[in-house]
Formats: sequence, structure tokens, C-alpha cells
Amino acid sequence: MKKILLVEDDPNLGILLQEYLELKGKFEVILAKDGDEGLKTFHKDTFDLCILDVMMPKKDGFTLAKDIRKINPTIPIIFATAKGMMEDKAEAFTLGGDDYITKPFHIEELLLRIQSLLKRTATPEEPKQFDIGNYHFDYTTQIISRGEQQQKVSTKEAELLRMLCLKKNDVLTREEALLNIWQDDNYFNGRSMDVFLSKLRKYLKDDPGVEIVNVHGKGYKLLVS
Repeated sequence: MKKILLVEDDPNLGILLQEYLELKGKFEVILAKDGDEGLKTFHKDTFDLCILDVMMPKKDGFTLAKDIRKINPTIPIIFATAKGMMEDKAEAFTLGGDDYITKPFHIEELLLRIQSLLKRTATPEEPKQFDIGNYHFDYTTQIISRGEQQQKVSTKEAELLRMLCLKKNDVLTREEALLNIWQDDNYFNGRSMDVFLSKLRKYLKDDPGVEIVNVHGKGYKLLVS
């Protein structure tokens, strides 16, 4: 069952949308009443799509979308707002929004947009087996192997190496790694991640064609030649 985060500060509309989408769309819909609560809820769970009201107290929908995009750059986002001006629509898509619906709208139309967006953005399940030069990494068992040698890694080491593998020879930003694995990009979590990176470098040191490098001001890159 697909899970949707609905952030709407009008309690009556929020409950109406939640009940309709759960009944007609067969979705699990988690309702948050403002932007701050929406971000906290997004940190705690995994969602397939977000519906964000734009005009909200504490944190508006555009600001919330920026925060969500730092954590998950690809999750579909639909903005819902009473504003219909062209500059608002332009900002919505500039921020990485995938769709925009203006209030008042028919709930049936929202459901169709959700179904279309989920179908369009559906992707195969991310791989769990990775070849890294002379090494093989099994994310499920958390084992790095090379010939007869095997190295069991911790859960956070496995998560970090998986993210590096998924972006092999490309930059994994420091912020993206911290928010996805630690749910917070504070200084202490950053120091902790540095320790895990040092361990991963040690595990992969026997293949000169494999290297985890720092990209100044951005993050890290798993280089495999």
C-alpha cells in the first residue's frame, strides 16, 4: 500500500482528503497540521508521495518542500493552494514540485493526479548487491567480500556504503547522507559519519582501483576504475 504525507492546516479539509484518499485510492494517508509537524513526520517514516498546502503557519509549503528535497530528492510532491497566480506555479516547479492544484478543487481530480504521478515515477527496487572493483558488497547481509575474505559491517556502515554505491563515481552530498541515515545533519553526527567513512576506506584499501574521496564543500565520491 502506498503511503502519502498530507500536510494541511485546515482540519476539516485535511480529514476529508485523508478519508477520501484512504477509501477511494486505497492509500495510507498520514495527516500533519502544519509545516513543522510535516517535516517531523517525514523524518519518522517513509512515504511514496507528499501533498503540501502552500499557505501554512510556522513553515509554508514551499519551505517544507525545500527541506524534504534535502532528504529525498526524488519523492513526488503535489502543491495545493488557494493561490492561482502564475509566479506561485513557477516557484512550485522551480522548487522541484511535480504537480500543482489550485483550491477549490474536486477531490476526484486530486486522486487522478496522485495515481498518474505515482505511475509515472514508479522505479524498480534499488539493488542490494554491488560489485566494487575486486570487492562484492551484499547490503542485505552487510558483508563486504573479496575472494575468501569477508568483512561484516555495521548497519550504518552498510547504509553509507549503499548510498555511495548507488552514486558510484558521482557525488554523495554530506547533507543527503546525514539526513537519510542519521535524520539530522548536526556536528556530532557529522563526526560520527567521518569515523564510518574511515572504516569503509580501510575495508576497501586492498584494491588500488577503489577509493572514497572527499569532494571539498560538497561531500564524497566512491571512485571505481
